[in-house]
Amino acid sequence: MKTANQSESMEITPSELVAWPRIAAVSAMVSFSLPSFITGLEVYQALTINDALWALVIGSIILTLIGGAMGSIGVRSRLSSYVLVRVAFGDAGAGIVNIAFAISLIGWFGVNIDLFSNAVTRLISAQFDLVVPEWPIDIFAGLCMVITTLYGFRAINILASLMVPILAIVTAMMLYNSIGAMSISEYLSVEKSASLTIGDGVSAIVGVIIIGSIILPDITRFSKQKSGGLHTAFWAYMVVQLFVLFVSGFAATVTQETEILSLMLKLNLGFAAFFIVIAGSWVLNSLNLYSARLSVEATFPTWQRKIIATILGSAGVAAAFLDILDVFISFLSFLSDVFVPVAGVIIVDAFLIRPHIYGSKALKNNAKISLPAFIAWLAGAIFAGFNGVLFSLSVSGISVIDAIILTGVIYTVLMKYAPFLRPKTI
Repeated sequence: MKTANQSESMEITPSELVAWPRIAAVSAMVSFSLPSFITGLEVYQALTINDALWALVIGSIILTLIGGAMGSIGVRSRLSSYVLVRVAFGDAGAGIVNIAFAISLIGWFGVNIDLFSNAVTRLISAQFDLVVPEWPIDIFAGLCMVITTLYGFRAINILASLMVPILAIVTAMMLYNSIGAMSISEYLSVEKSASLTIGDGVSAIVGVIIIGSIILPDITRFSKQKSGGLHTAFWAYMVVQLFVLFVSGFAATVTQETEILSLMLKLNLGFAAFFIVIAGSWVLNSLNLYSARLSVEATFPTWQRKIIATILGSAGVAAAFLDILDVFISFLSFLSDVFVPVAGVIIVDAFLIRPHIYGSKALKNNAKISLPAFIAWLAGAIFAGFNGVLFSLSVSGISVIDAIILTGVIYTVLMKYAPFLRPKTI
């Protein structure tokens, strides 16, 4: 007999399926969050205009390809990313990977609440000349995000569908106000020095956003259309994300501001900025908490969903409230590097090695552990975590992409030519 948690993680009823544009709206909402605007601004600061534009396009293409592959696996299998990890790594083996996912996502949940409360207090001060402490905002924001997550994907989907048009208008306003001060041709002719290369810019863009593309199956599994994964990735990363990154960099050129809130205020977007800060952070963090909850459910399927969400949300709020996140961000960045290569194993396994086992009955006779997956993941994680620190190697010029490719190649070789290592279910 399946628990409610197992039902949501493993089986999706026809009534739960939605058209892909509604799923794309959820993914697009993440693009309208503060981290995306900040990334566009930082890439502008570090690169020449021409190099920055190339970095935006190349980064968006890479994210679209990875997100499209992972999203398509989610549509086809109807499994969350964390159940996909169980299929690829085995029941026991996946526990380690999924706990790493959960810690990282909850950590970023706390980081984003901290960023959110700081932005809200600054906007209140600028618009109303009031000084408000951050801690009540941390608690209230966390509570709203936890409540949204308790209602699952449907609540997040409704919220995103309502907010996307508003945030698109606000971003268009930012572009319009910027064009009023500088034309596109003038922008393209701006000369500035660069402290980073195009490859560095692409790495920055991909590194910040790639986790979202890897866990895309968490939402694309609800798509009615088989092409929903590809459509979601294209609109989220090749259209909306690219647009947001460009607008942010263009506005920074016009205003010569190096901080996103100051930029918005200088463009007379005081009240409109509240929508980006509040709506974008709300959906982004609800999605972070939703995915973290799924990772725990996949590892401990008998645990109650509401208890999991409440505990995880409280942990994220506590981290923000205790203001320990400045030192925690370095750890989270390292942890992100560690589990990004997981995508290399899942994509190769689902498309090339064992496509037949990815479905609703995937865990029926699942292996306890897959040594090829773990060996490949370990190699990719070491490469991603220490490349540029202990050694410097690159094929694509983008560390996380090199790690995914390396992981996929090693996994393929082991599965094809080391039969003694293969999991029993193959």
